[in-house]
Amino acid sequence: MVKRTIEISPLPDAGSAYLHVEHDQLVILRDRAEVGRIPIEDIGYLILDDKALALSHSVLTRVIHHGGVIIVCDDSHTPAGLLLSMHDNDLTARRLRAQAAMALPRRKRLWQQVVRHKVTGQALNLPENHPQRARLLGMAAEVKSGDAGNIEGQAARFYFPAMFGEEFRRDPDGEPPNGMLNYGYMIFRSACARAIVAAGLHPVFSLQHSHRNNTFALADDLVEIFRPRVDREVRKLWEREVGFIDKQSKRAILELLGEPIVIGGQAGPLMVQLARICASLVECIEGTASGLQLPEQPIKGLQLLPSRFKSDPSGEK
Repeated sequence: MVKRTIEISPLPDAGSAYLHVEHDQLVILRDRAEVGRIPIEDIGYLILDDKALALSHSVLTRVIHHGGVIIVCDDSHTPAGLLLSMHDNDLTARRLRAQAAMALPRRKRLWQQVVRHKVTGQALNLPENHPQRARLLGMAAEVKSGDAGNIEGQAARFYFPAMFGEEFRRDPDGEPPNGMLNYGYMIFRSACARAIVAAGLHPVFSLQHSHRNNTFALADDLVEIFRPRVDREVRKLWEREVGFIDKQSKRAILELLGEPIVIGGQAGPLMVQLARICASLVECIEGTASGLQLPEQPIKGLQLLPSRFKSDPSGEK
């Protein structure tokens, strides 16, 4: 039986949620009115992402008893912890063991695929007649297993000045629009972390990123897929002279999560398609697939930057 993923999040103009168990069903109440009822045995993952949420102890024990996983999110909507059964949770245990034991050559091949997709996306963000577009497409084709030649880092040197103007430098603490880029990347990192955990994987076991204090290294791997999408939206905001994080820019970036993307010929909201990407990662980890299912790339790039951005049309310095 295919298990369901249930997410409890705040709703506009709705009261806080209260969860309890009745006849082995999860009952969801808002403003004391029942809004949902799900058989607990059908729940694979229960994501709790509402600060005002209240629940009974039996919710935790019954979901875990039936082999479900409970994910608790923090204020940034990032998973802060997991509740797993100490017994009879064979699927999650097998996936975690396989993930931890994934061979280095396989991890390197998957990282190669991620970097190629990212650099290609960066290239396709640029106008068709921009020389850096062809240059980046050529670099994407040269990415080796594990990105041994650091094409990802080399590409950034040419991409960001072409995208945001020759004087722009990508620096998390730098001048606008760096702040908007930081915000967009953080939103997608959180979304990736949630999808990873909901797929029965642990975000600490990465393909490439590694740091002893980074418990979301795998999310940092997968967010690379979506960075060009964030860049494109921030460029549009920047052109409208929106340079700082405000209500307008936050809304525009958050709406990216609901945009339709195409994977394997099937369109769906980005947040939903994230689950497909993570499901394909599970298949790669378990050895039933050799590559990730990734979003199809847009073909047409943005136009050349207005003169106020001091972009060099030649792309050369």
